[in-house]
Amino acid sequence: MCSIITDNLAVVISLAAVGAAVLYYVLGNAPRKPVLKKDEFQKFPLIQKTMLSHNSGIYRFGLPHPDDILGLPIGQHISIQAVINGKEITRSYTPTSNDAQKGYFDLLIKSYPEGNISKHIAELEIGDHINVRGPKGFYEYTPNMLTHIGMVSGGTGITPMFQIIEAIARNPEDKTEVHLLYGNQTEADILLKAELDKIVKENPNIKVTYFLDRPGPNWEGESGYITPEVLNRLLPAATKSSSLLICGPPGMTNSVKKAAVDLGFQKAKPVSKAGDQIFVF
Repeated sequence: MCSIITDNLAVVISLAAVGAAVLYYVLGNAPRKPVLKKDEFQKFPLIQKTMLSHNSGIYRFGLPHPDDILGLPIGQHISIQAVINGKEITRSYTPTSNDAQKGYFDLLIKSYPEGNISKHIAELEIGDHINVRGPKGFYEYTPNMLTHIGMVSGGTGITPMFQIIEAIARNPEDKTEVHLLYGNQTEADILLKAELDKIVKENPNIKVTYFLDRPGPNWEGESGYITPEVLNRLLPAATKSSSLLICGPPGMTNSVKKAAVDLGFQKAKPVSKAGDQIFVF
């Protein structure tokens, strides 16, 4: 009798162990829910800092679980909040990472002495937290939504462009043709150049042309401003299946918007919305 009870108990324990293993596997491999909350700030810790120049770097923030995703649609941004000198400051930033990367998100930050949030992030130590909520924005990229996308960016305006470009490069089914015109002061100011060059090398549908205001003697790219002639020469033609994305300093943005209209693009609206032929981030 005791042996029967013992055998039955062993079977029950074995079944329980199998059930627990199956449950652990199912839960462990279940899709993670997006972490972002649109109406609530959450704290995320700085887990890695990679300096690109004396005042710019990529700051990596950890998510609660290694399989978590931020939950940010491609082309949208987040709000970052901090109390600085007794005042609550909020600014918008576009991560360079996307939901293909799990467990973290990356921010490309260029800090200035007179900056607020950018300076605050640059001064963070590993383990310090930032307050984040989102997503925000009216642009959301989906694969093959257009045949051609022209992009013009300057300085840290590269961040939304890079996020979109990387998403296209990661998807072998996405055949969208992209040409990015990226302007900076000097060669040392070009952010994410190695990453962009690698993407271009591996994806013939993606092109990048660099422009410098102050090129060095060995510079092999373009020089000067991104003029109407440059836009006409390098950007895709204005069609129902093409668009122009712009992100950069106000002077550059206004100049490109005006020139693009002369090239046949629909006039940019004061606030860009999804579906606009010219979208300004």
